[in-house]
Amino acid sequence: MELSRRTLIAGGFAAMLGSTVAGCSSSMDTGSTKKNATGNIALWCWPGGLGKTVLDDTIAHFPDQHLKYSEIGGDFKQKLLTTFNGGTSIPDITGVKGEDIASILPQANRFVDLKTVGADSILGDYLEWKVKQATTLDGKVIGIPIDIGPTALYYREDIFTAGGLPGDPAKVADQLKTWEDFLAAGLELKKANPKALIVSDATDMYGLIVNQGTDRYIDKDNKFIGDQDHIRRAWDLAVKAISTKVDAKTLGGTPDWNAGLDQGTVPALTGAAWVALDVKAACKTSTGKWKLAPTPSGPANFGGSFLTITRNAADPAAAFEVIKYMLSADNEAKAFADAQIFPATPAAYDKPQLKAADPFFGGQVPIDVFGPAAKNIPIAYEAPLDAAVGAPYATALKTVQSGSKSSDAAWKDAVSQAKQIGKRQGVQ
Repeated sequence: MELSRRTLIAGGFAAMLGSTVAGCSSSMDTGSTKKNATGNIALWCWPGGLGKTVLDDTIAHFPDQHLKYSEIGGDFKQKLLTTFNGGTSIPDITGVKGEDIASILPQANRFVDLKTVGADSILGDYLEWKVKQATTLDGKVIGIPIDIGPTALYYREDIFTAGGLPGDPAKVADQLKTWEDFLAAGLELKKANPKALIVSDATDMYGLIVNQGTDRYIDKDNKFIGDQDHIRRAWDLAVKAISTKVDAKTLGGTPDWNAGLDQGTVPALTGAAWVALDVKAACKTSTGKWKLAPTPSGPANFGGSFLTITRNAADPAAAFEVIKYMLSADNEAKAFADAQIFPATPAAYDKPQLKAADPFFGGQVPIDVFGPAAKNIPIAYEAPLDAAVGAPYATALKTVQSGSKSSDAAWKDAVSQAKQIGKRQGVQ
């Protein structure tokens, strides 16, 4: 759970553009399907993608499989695709990041349909919306969820109460039900404390609002819908945060963001469960002053990954048993305790590792907020080119933030560029 993950998920749409398009353009290249040598199961993942305790236990649990783990740094997706195209040293089991799964689905023929090796027996253990992300339109399931990223509102109780807002999580949830409520609260807070801006970054807010819906930029018929009301609403709310000057314009993970969280000038942010690691690392003097409440207007998801089995695996059934064991409810709870890898199986939410009170949040139990959010995230269709087509919107919003363009001019630019990107790749 490194800060680089924040860049990929929350603010790295432009960086993802090239890799997403490249991934889709090579989707017809099936690569080699030569079976790996028997006797070993090779597993690839990225740093922080799997809990160390669980990984070590899994290796020990399957001595006959000679499980060989490789931690792959850098651009994991690109290295995986390059290895596929090269046709050698392809792992039996590989992780796929949540932000990459949509662009990987067109290459499903490089992976085993897990329903053919017994996945139907466990798919019901995982959140339906997350399984859907790894399911092709014709029903093949290529991944079992490692984790998810349900969102919540992180806020400074002391700053809120000093500014006339409620501090108790239940009262915050009641008063800040919608984004309109949230922005109104931001104005109230700013009047009492001009340095405390309730929106950490309007572009992040925009992305989260899009993630709260069931529609995104491209529909199931491969038609562009990025100019429709559901996207415009997210845009207008983000612009309202900018125009009313409750936007701190502070990029997540930067020194200014770290200082703002600890000093109270960034007294709130909406982020995934894994953001807790970043907030805790940033806040040296405000431990115990933070609280959690539901995300305004409903939950969303940022991130969360999968384990898959490649078509090159020597023994797909044995590889599936490894995945089944590693991603059991007990082991997903252990991974959460190891590295805040938030479980994708609700049975884990009642395990002791997730029921513990957190001193950083003043003794609040985070699962009481994140658990209900995880179960109620809407099922959304994400097209293979969705991230690429969506990239211009975040870029255009930054021109509104900087004051270099009006909202309407920037919106037109974003829609025009999004359509062009989609058209070049066959989006109607």
